[in-house]
Amino acid sequence: PLSVYTHILSPRHLRSPSRNVQMVRMSVLADCLKTITNAEKRGKRQVLIRPSSKVIIKFLQCMQQSGYIGEFEIIDDHRAQKIVIELNGRLNKCGVISPRFDVKVHEIEKWIVNLLPSRQFGQIILSTSAGIMTHEEARRKKTGGKVLGFFY
Repeated sequence: PLSVYTHILSPRHLRSPSRNVQMVRMSVLADCLKTITNAEKRGKRQVLIRPSSKVIIKFLQCMQQSGYIGEFEIIDDHRAQKIVIELNGRLNKCGVISPRFDVKVHEIEKWIVNLLPSRQFGQIILSTSAGIMTHEEARRKKTGGKVLGFFY
């Protein structure tokens, strides 16, 4: 069998790249929302998010205005900043939609049906030309955009 001779044919340093390999953050927003969901499931009162970004802050402002999270504080550590979020136990799920699909105003309804459990509660966050906002606000302003995520 050939497998007996593999150690002769390929030196160990070529077989397994076990040099200190760093994981790469693909989506900072997805990490943030997953951390919040996990902390909420565990029943935590507050959660630390790092790193921060403008998109995360706008997303959190939308969640706060809808009453799904409490206050949040941005801590400047001269790097990528941290955010401490007060949880109030109202959040069931939040997630990111990737890729960020284009949504026209008349298509928002279809996304509401697909993503949210009911018409009474929950929000879809859109990135529009007028800024990052909830689907209700986008409808009022009659503007479409790219879907970022959702929470309920």
